[in-house]
This record gives sequence, structure tokens and C-alpha cells, in this order.
Amino acid sequence: MDIDARIKRRQHRTDEPRLVEDYESLAPVSHVSEPSDRGPVFERLLDHLDPVFDGQLPPNAYVYGPFGSGKSAIVTALFAHLDRLSTENSSVIHTSTRASTPVSPAFAYLDLRELASEFALYGGLLDAVVDDSVPDHGVSTEELRERLRDVLGGSRAGIVVAVDHVYESDDIGAAELLDVFAGLPSNLSWLAVGRNRPEEVALTEHTANTIRVERYRRETLVDVLMTRASLGLTQQALDHELARRIADWADGNAHHALAALFVATDRATTANRTHLTESDVASAFEEFPGSSVSLGRVLALPANKQFVLRKLIDLDADECASVAATTEAISADPSVDLSRGTVKRYLYEMAETGVVERVESESATGKGRPPSRVELRFPPTAFRRLYDLNR
Repeated sequence: MDIDARIKRRQHRTDEPRLVEDYESLAPVSHVSEPSDRGPVFERLLDHLDPVFDGQLPPNAYVYGPFGSGKSAIVTALFAHLDRLSTENSSVIHTSTRASTPVSPAFAYLDLRELASEFALYGGLLDAVVDDSVPDHGVSTEELRERLRDVLGGSRAGIVVAVDHVYESDDIGAAELLDVFAGLPSNLSWLAVGRNRPEEVALTEHTANTIRVERYRRETLVDVLMTRASLGLTQQALDHELARRIADWADGNAHHALAALFVATDRATTANRTHLTESDVASAFEEFPGSSVSLGRVLALPANKQFVLRKLIDLDADECASVAATTEAISADPSVDLSRGTVKRYLYEMAETGVVERVESESATGKGRPPSRVELRFPPTAFRRLYDLNR
């Protein structure tokens, strides 16, 4: 139960009937403080982290599982609790069998989707262990690294770092990540989180444990959907039958299930309904491409690329017939302060990273190489609503 979200929903309540009470609680890219029915995984993680309860660092580890299995939700929730307890008590929970209160390591969570350089990684780590602000410009990478070395070198307990979405970044790979850690004092332990199986991951050569997170069971995914609906929607807006249909369609992928709920909610809101219908859910399913990427990955793109995607979503079909036509239509928008060359480059770069896909245009005629167009690899309604809410 997220008590803060429930209080917030009542604070924003009005007398007018409406479907959505709190978009933030409903958003598929947000995490709740207590993920549903993940006790066994939490226990395995706590078994690995057990040395911290005695003030020691655990060995390195790798947490893995398929897309949408809740890895990020689990790790962020656990690290948030451990960091809060460590900060409040200057130690993690200890029992009466321990003669003295150990000094606990600090805890940090880093998302490689948002940290695209060594500079950003050092800054994220430093921000986790110091109280004062960390500069994001005006200093060199070497200066940040030396400051971090000084801080960690003076720490009795060190730091445990969760590094999420490894192998998803084109800028920070396994070798670069290991180089960053190798340049720091030894009182640092890391927990890498990714989708790849251990035998496919070079990082596991430097780990003592691997922890698998399984896909959500159907019943658990229904509970996840109903919990989110209770936090973000008006009462009885989502019935169990629709939740079961979404869970069946999502096949254990919580991201897809929550994104489908979000899209269906947007459709019902547009129609001024106070509950979701079968047609809302069916329309949400139709928005998903055959191979959809995470909305979190899309929303981690630089602001200008997100802006281009936002404009792309609103284009007519004829304006998307080719990359050239799409570039022209976006560049011609008076609100776009980007050159045609920049817009085209962004489209190609996002195709290379898999956010959009280049496909051959169906209207190709004549000789020579047929023109290509771009197709989204995420549900557009979900991105549009999330993007607009953040602006």
C-alpha cells in the first residue's frame, strides 16, 4: 500500500466525477514502494546483502530477468528502504545478538539509461555519498573521480551500488563500467541489473552471485493492475474481468500491462467516461507494435529527441510516408527550432537505438532503392500523455 499516494489523491479530489485521480500513480514508468508478491526475490536479495547488517560489503552480483519482470521496481524499492534506514539510524537493522551497532554502507541506485558517460556515473555516485550539491558541468571527469576517491577512501563502510539497465546503453558498456569501478577504492560493491542471461554477460566474471527474477504470474499481475487502479483511478473504474484480460494479454510483462491500462485510461478519459470499457482495452492492445520497447527508455532520451518524437506522433499518415517527408513536416512546424539536418539525424539515431524502426515505404515506385519511413516501437498515446504531463 502506498499511503502517500492515497493521501495525495484525496488532496486533489474535486466534486466533479472523473476517471483519473492521480496520473503519477498510474504511470507505467513509476514504481510503488512495495511491489506486489515479490517476497521470495526480496529474500534472495537480502540473503546476498546480508553482510551489510554486520557493517560489511557484500560481493558483487548480477540480477537478471525478462523485460517487464519488475527488476527495477524491486531493486529501487529495496535500495530506497535500505538507504533510508542507513541514514536514519547510521546502521541497517541489527538484532540483539550483535554486541555493537555496525557502521552501515551507503546505498546508491544508478540508471544507465540516464547516465551516458563516465562523468555522469561519477557524478551519480558522488551525489549518493555527499550532502552538498554535485556540479554537472564546469569540472572535469578526473576532478569528479578524485573527489569520489577521497570520499570513499575516508569511509569506514563504503557503498553498495545498484546499476540498472546494463547492456542497454550504447555509451556505457560492461568494459566501461568495470573501468569506472576499477578506478575507485575497493570499499565499493555493485549489483548489476539487466535482461541478459548470465552466460551472455561479461560482468558475471566479476560477480559471486546471480539472482533471477521470473515473469509475473497471471494472478500477481492482476493484483498489480488492481493496486495501481486503486491508487490512480476513481473507485470501481477497473473491474477484475478487464484486469484479467490485460494480464492474459501481457503474458507476465508488467510494463506492457501497466502501459495498456494507461492507454485504455486515456481513451476513456477522452470519451468522458468514469470507468474503463472493453473497447478501451482492445484499443490499447492495438497500439502496441510487435516488439515494443520500454517507455522508460523513450523518456530517458535527450529532451530534443523526445520533442521530435512528440511532433512525430501527431503527424498525418501522408506526412510519415518517408523519412524525408517526416523530416520536412516536423521541421516546418513553427514551434520546432531545429534544422532539417538535425531532425533527420535524430530520426536515424533513434532508429539505430531501436526506439523507432526504419521500414521500407509501401508507396515506393520507380527504380533505385525505395525510400524508408519510421515506425514507433512504443504505444504513442502513452508517450504523448506522459510527455505532456511532464511539461
